[in-house]
Amino acid sequence: MTTLTKLEPAPVIGETAQLLSEHYVFPDTAEQLGALLRRRLAEGAYDVEDAEKLAQLVTADLQSVNGDRHLRLKYHADPVPQQQGAATLESMRRDFDASLGGAPRVQLLDGGVAVVELAPMLFPLEWAAEPLNAALSLASRAQALIVDLRANRGGDPDAVAFACSYLLDERTHLNTMYWRRDERSEQSWSLPHVPGARFGGSKPLYVLSSSSTFSAAEELAYDLQQLGRAVVVGEPSRGGAHPCQGWTVHPHLEATVPVGRAINPVSGTNWEGTGVRPDVPCAAADALDQAHALALLRLAG
Repeated sequence: MTTLTKLEPAPVIGETAQLLSEHYVFPDTAEQLGALLRRRLAEGAYDVEDAEKLAQLVTADLQSVNGDRHLRLKYHADPVPQQQGAATLESMRRDFDASLGGAPRVQLLDGGVAVVELAPMLFPLEWAAEPLNAALSLASRAQALIVDLRANRGGDPDAVAFACSYLLDERTHLNTMYWRRDERSEQSWSLPHVPGARFGGSKPLYVLSSSSTFSAAEELAYDLQQLGRAVVVGEPSRGGAHPCQGWTVHPHLEATVPVGRAINPVSGTNWEGTGVRPDVPCAAADALDQAHALALLRLAG
């Protein structure tokens, strides 16, 4: 593990290339990327003294081969712990405490239409189960529901399944995750029971998306869309379907490497690179008004 406080690019690049080789979900691409990083290092492309600048340069190269937006060398202004995943977890905890646990808004609009905003992340389920249950149970009495994911940048697949459980009537296969380690597949299903009240699987449901909607938030939108349960309104999402893990490679730098890929049971594929394509395209700023109008029209009809 790199422990130098001074920025020395060579150890950072060497460790990042090794992590790719050992963990990236696409081994052939990992070798290609490792060779690219080593070549760029030899060319002097990473001869910078600023960790944030190095992160930008390396991230651009990591994403240059297949456009995987989860592949990053991530800069942290404050020194981060060396334990695997600790840097991301520490940052997420601050966001969790500042956002009412990731459910900052529950609102009732005209006509019995509720809005639940889930942002800025779908936090680890052991943290988020209580606020998600509170928000979705409160909205369960609405005649129609809008789930706002426009400012959600991802998070925990288990939280996706938990949220979906409030929006369906029966236990449902949502997604399958292929993990490079052990080459195993793991299915994700909605829960047969929830601790609160369900909105259920029959009332009108709309999901708002934007170009900032990413990762696990995209899975929530995509799963519900592919099941025919929700109408997605807004902009195409960012297009990241590969869950990742993070390793500290310098006191201010974390390498995030995708270790799996999503396979939807309906489409047989995922939203990687394309984003979730909205059923009703519109500017993200107009998506709430558009979804509200659609919900009122549906309820009137």
